Amino acid sequence: MFTGIVEEIGKIKNIERKQASMRLFIHAEKIMDDVKIGDSIAVNGICLTVTEYQKDWFSVDVMPETMRKTSLSLLRNNGPVNLERAVRLTDRLGGHIVSGHIDGVGRIISRRQEGNAWLITIQTAADILHYIVEKGSIAIDGISLTVVKLVGNAFTVSLIPHTTAVTSLGSKKIGDIVNLENDVIGKYVEKLVGKRIDSFNL
Repeated sequence: MFTGIVEEIGKIKNIERKQASMRLFIHAEKIMDDVKIGDSIAVNGICLTVTEYQKDWFSVDVMPETMRKTSLSLLRNNGPVNLERAVRLTDRLGGHIVSGHIDGVGRIISRRQEGNAWLITIQTAADILHYIVEKGSIAIDGISLTVVKLVGNAFTVSLIPHTTAVTSLGSKKIGDIVNLENDVIGKYVEKLVGKRIDSFNL
């Protein structure tokens, strides 16, 4: 479980590609303080398991399902990635509940500055937009953000200067692909309400 508050921008050290999977070696500093084999780390919002580590890097295995659902296959050596360790029960929940299980991807179709903020518009599939509400939460590449508005087949978020400085989203360009995770609460509510309605229709 994560909060969507990115701790560090890591860098891809090496990629071992296989036919339908891969292993990532990621350079990091801050999050290496207490890392152990088997730990969960969110890499661009994707919950991955540490399989090996040294003082300033760790490795993770990426299975075929993750390759299909996320943007990890587009990563390149020396590219930046957002990193967050799993939340402790004693930590402040500064963002929102993020599972690290990606629902799909989106494409940046617009970015413009407004005062001290950057407005980024992301186009995505209807099944992801279904769970997005204005002023609700969404995780983009593992970053907890608030939805500003919905427009057609896209939605807009606003980045404060701190977010552009400490995450990789500030350097993303139009056309770039990002990982999206909907707010899990909405999905559970829909399922429970749906079951209740079905029971009334029996």
